[in-house]
Amino acid sequence: MVLDLLIALFFFLVGLEIKAGLKDLRSAVVPIVAALGGMLVPATIYLLINPDSNLWASSMPTDIALALGVLSLLGKRVNPHVRLFLLTLAIADDLFSLIVLALFYGHDLDPRSAFSTLVAAAIGFVLPLRPHALAKTIKVLSPVSTYFIVPVIVLVNIPWQLTLSAFTSSITISIIVARSIGKIVGITFFAWIALKLGGHSKISMKEIAGVGTLAGMGLTVALVIAKIAATNQAQLDQVRLGLFVSAILSGIAGYVWLRRTPAI
Repeated sequence: MVLDLLIALFFFLVGLEIKAGLKDLRSAVVPIVAALGGMLVPATIYLLINPDSNLWASSMPTDIALALGVLSLLGKRVNPHVRLFLLTLAIADDLFSLIVLALFYGHDLDPRSAFSTLVAAAIGFVLPLRPHALAKTIKVLSPVSTYFIVPVIVLVNIPWQLTLSAFTSSITISIIVARSIGKIVGITFFAWIALKLGGHSKISMKEIAGVGTLAGMGLTVALVIAKIAATNQAQLDQVRLGLFVSAILSGIAGYVWLRRTPAI
């Protein structure tokens, strides 16, 4: 019950952030398109490796809190526009993830799960708050989400009991490859296409690639999808393992990449 309430609060904040992030669509075109690529390519890679699995959507979401947390470690070494690009991308990613959750897994949602995800996010999105009140609410809830809710959800979902076979399972490998490689390829390639078609960005392609690398970190929303889609505990544990491994790999690689990339 407590965990369900925490998940509901997390998705309520997601709804608020989507509402705030969609106010200037023109400047958000490139990261939104990049977010779409960062979901389609990992899902495609997952299904190519594991075509009969219903867990493909767990390879798609980016974790805002984790990605921004790693980015904050870079401090002034990174272009400040990188954070805005990553935040816009992650917000669009959350929106697309909610659409995927509703379209492909909605029939598997029980009422409690539905409130914890879709309904809570919808309430956050439609809540009639003025811009100042919206920004203040997000400012208050973001630290709660980052430093309490996300760590609790992550700790609860750590796969403590694993067999050796879990590390070599098709589900674990599919998640790791799809997220660690698919995210950077999808985000970078789709951003490049958007720029070629007339989009504008205040960060370089190298920085966009760094954002794509960090975007491989995905736990919270991906874990919610996995819990709904998995048919047994073994599958869920394999997804958890894949998500944790890919998050660690993507976090380290993204940090190193952006640290070595000069800000423009």
